[in-house]
Amino acid sequence: MRIHSCVFAPSRVLARRFRALIVLAGLAGLAATPVHANTASFLAELWPQAQARGVSRAVFDAALSGFTPSERVMGLTQSQPEFAQTVAEYVNRRVTAAQIATGQSKAREWAQTLAAIERRWGVQDEVVLAIWGMETNFGSYMGNENTVHALATLTYGGYRESFFRGELLTALEILNAGHVAPQNMIGSWAGAMGHTQFMPSSFVRYAADFDGDGRRDIWTNIPDALASTANYLHEHGWRPGATWGYEVHLPQGFNFARAWEVGRQSLGAWEAMGVRRANGRDFPRPSDQARIFMPSGANGPAFLLLHNFEVIKRYNNSDNYALAVGHLADRILGTGPFVQSWPSGEVALTRSQRQELQSLLNQRGFNAGTPDGVIGPLTRSALMQYQMSAGLVPDGHASAAVLSRLR
Repeated sequence: MRIHSCVFAPSRVLARRFRALIVLAGLAGLAATPVHANTASFLAELWPQAQARGVSRAVFDAALSGFTPSERVMGLTQSQPEFAQTVAEYVNRRVTAAQIATGQSKAREWAQTLAAIERRWGVQDEVVLAIWGMETNFGSYMGNENTVHALATLTYGGYRESFFRGELLTALEILNAGHVAPQNMIGSWAGAMGHTQFMPSSFVRYAADFDGDGRRDIWTNIPDALASTANYLHEHGWRPGATWGYEVHLPQGFNFARAWEVGRQSLGAWEAMGVRRANGRDFPRPSDQARIFMPSGANGPAFLLLHNFEVIKRYNNSDNYALAVGHLADRILGTGPFVQSWPSGEVALTRSQRQELQSLLNQRGFNAGTPDGVIGPLTRSALMQYQMSAGLVPDGHASAAVLSRLR
């Protein structure tokens, strides 16, 4: 699994960087002081490991010339505020009129390249464009950290030292192979690089040399970067020609408990439960398997999510991220906004508020388990039982309104 640290735009990047780093790198007690006596001893200890991977001394010295651990980078590892953001806020801040227009412009500009990429890897151009837009605002902001120095800082400082040491050594291998010059290997503070933000280990496995020049350049060569994203999705099981999912309409009296219980089932089975496409059209392949996603419970858009949605999540393991990518892709393609409006005034619960909700459910005799702030099956079941007892729609959605009522 790769750490995914994306740099959508300077004003929006921190929340997504922090979340990805927390989820995938596992924050649990950060080193407060460096584990090495000084940079000289650190580099002396690092060199044999790089040499064992075939890195030349010239490349090693050029990449780490003038290395000084960055206080800013280490500070970011310890600045992990809790972000409470509704799905509506997340999607609406990323799927904007400007992003859609830019995506459509890029689709025209790179039409020939994107068509060739789709023929080779089977990933639709609008999906590749949507990820490019989500990651770096179509290349307008790819981060401003020297990747080798950022990774060396994290390794030197003892932050997830084994993981980031591996990424650092891999970055040196990439330089040694001549894919990019050291000064051009730029990315986020956590090591994600280029137009579509690959960690070094992901670069080695999935980056593509689209133009056949012998280099896989995701920093300055847009065709290489877009092809690399398509290859990443292809290698994780992308189904050519298929979509990510459908916005759906739920019938009156919908059995939310049953929906959560069944998890994934055929579109035909969902139809038998009264679920219909929001635009009134038929499902093209009723045998396709899907799971339901109701980010605002019964009061907002609902979706049936297909296999390709889960593939997008391999890029960033977040339902919100994958929904934004899928929706931006659709909008670039020319479809309209969601049919169902997001509920007005909805506020996301913080972790402490979710813990309070669980505690209040337990106090009322509805077993929500240990108050850990995670809305899992047990909490959802307790919440639905409470909602039924209170005459509310039993959708299991942990909302501020439900918490207020429990208080």
